[in-house]
Amino acid sequence: MASKIGSWAFLIGVVIAIIAGLIGSITQTVTIVLVVLGLIVGLLNVTEKEVTPFLLASVALVIVASLGGSVLGVIAILGQILNAIMALIVPATIIVAIKEVFSVARK
Repeated sequence: MASKIGSWAFLIGVVIAIIAGLIGSITQTVTIVLVVLGLIVGLLNVTEKEVTPFLLASVALVIVASLGGSVLGVIAILGQILNAIMALIVPATIIVAIKEVFSVARK
């Protein structure tokens, strides 16, 4: 059940990020919703086997989104979508990385 909630949180977060970026209204409320959904994804959606691929993909995505945002910022909509996606991915990445550090420290 928890993985379904995490999967839905991720899917809803991506849809909200794309819609908010297309509309151009990434308000504080939208950002808070994306951060909360990202936290849910980080807590519920990433299993122990998926940690390394998730962290690799999310770090790559954050780097590309932050650097690509300046390049693609010329097209305002793409820059806004990338910023909204980062608001979703960064909290999930932080949670998964912290969980992994505790897991490694425990061993």
